[in-house]
Amino acid sequence: MENLDIYDEYMNKIGTESRDIVHRNGLWHKTVHCWMYDENGNIYFQIRADSGKLYTTASGHVLAGETVRDAFRREIHEEIGINTDASNAVALDIVFWRQDKPQKNWHDRAFAHIYANKLPIDFTDFHFQPDEVAGLVRINAKDCLDLLMDKYTSVRAIKITANQSTDVDITKNDFLAASNETPVVKYGFVLQSIIQQNSHI
Repeated sequence: MENLDIYDEYMNKIGTESRDIVHRNGLWHKTVHCWMYDENGNIYFQIRADSGKLYTTASGHVLAGETVRDAFRREIHEEIGINTDASNAVALDIVFWRQDKPQKNWHDRAFAHIYANKLPIDFTDFHFQPDEVAGLVRINAKDCLDLLMDKYTSVRAIKITANQSTDVDITKNDFLAASNETPVVKYGFVLQSIIQQNSHI
């Protein structure tokens, strides 16, 4: 059973509880959203195994006693099977996330820490966690942002699975977003940040 550190709404630690209790009672906790990008201006979206939609490169809870960077390194390794030096990861934002599913007695109150880290160019040696991740999509960050801003109806990208890499067309409908979000609101800031990071290389 996973235990999570819990916090008040000002991000002061107040204790530790099991993951089940955290979500049953809507207790504040930390999560990490991990993004990988390369020097060619590409960003890597995870293909969710359950929905086939595109999401963060990796993500998950920050476990009790764990730092956000420790969680970044662990989630990247667990979900896409690579080792990364999280000390180089860039902190982009902290999003105060609230979502409730009363029918499931599930309440989410998370400080979502968004971090990005650079991957070697054309790296393809991934090992995916099959119950969560069907693969990755490598897409130019600027093209992706233009797509989400409706400048294009589709853009070309590389789909990376356990067996092969193929060219694919990506549309705005391919991105995972909650009912109260749009893809450009959910991912636009990250894409802009990655574009800016690459402009400094």
